[in-house]
Amino acid sequence: MKKTRKVLLKLSGEALAGEAHTGFDLPTVQNVAGQVKEAVEEGIRVGVVIGGGNFWRGRTGEEIDRTKSDQIGMLATVMNAIYVSEVFRGAGMDTRIFTPFACGSMTELFSKDQAMASWERGEVVFFAGGTGHPYFSTDTGVALRAIEMEADEILLAKAVDGVYDSDPKINPEAKKYDTVSIREVIDRKLAVVDLTASIMCMENKMPMAVFGLNEENGIANALRGKINGTIVTV
Repeated sequence: MKKTRKVLLKLSGEALAGEAHTGFDLPTVQNVAGQVKEAVEEGIRVGVVIGGGNFWRGRTGEEIDRTKSDQIGMLATVMNAIYVSEVFRGAGMDTRIFTPFACGSMTELFSKDQAMASWERGEVVFFAGGTGHPYFSTDTGVALRAIEMEADEILLAKAVDGVYDSDPKINPEAKKYDTVSIREVIDRKLAVVDLTASIMCMENKMPMAVFGLNEENGIANALRGKINGTIVTV
């Protein structure tokens, strides 16, 4: 019997804002929805984590306390999940949103059992609100949920099309990796996910793949396991 593929897809909030760099660009989100739908119809279990950068980037110092800043960021990810979930529903998918804290009737409190049941019903599951605690990024949130949900891998849809040995925007000679180990990512401080998330993935043997969000059918291909980017091994 063929094993059901289970993946967590991390999307950049800023990428979903399109050229406006704030709020939402509906055609961009609809394009993502169409690609995810293809995978869901093939029986792939899809979980989604969205950053909050289209509404809020961490701000600290005299302006605002770090804890409060991070809490605003968590709420930004909830807004993103609600919006994107509705676009997914409009495309014909069933969705459910889980958060690590109560949001009235807008989301459900995270439960692994309930999230697994949602996957069994073929629903796209959104994990919003990060870990529910300050000082942890959405990178850590996606690593945590992927491990809890026993996903096969984390898919990172980014503005760049993979992992490079240096910043390709600065160094035109930057080398792109087809495959790189999580140990090398940590040792060389390669910008895949933050250090906390990297260590969690290494300790729990959770592989990742990085690909370009703007690549044609990049999300649909990645959800099927066809990565035209960088595979991060464990």
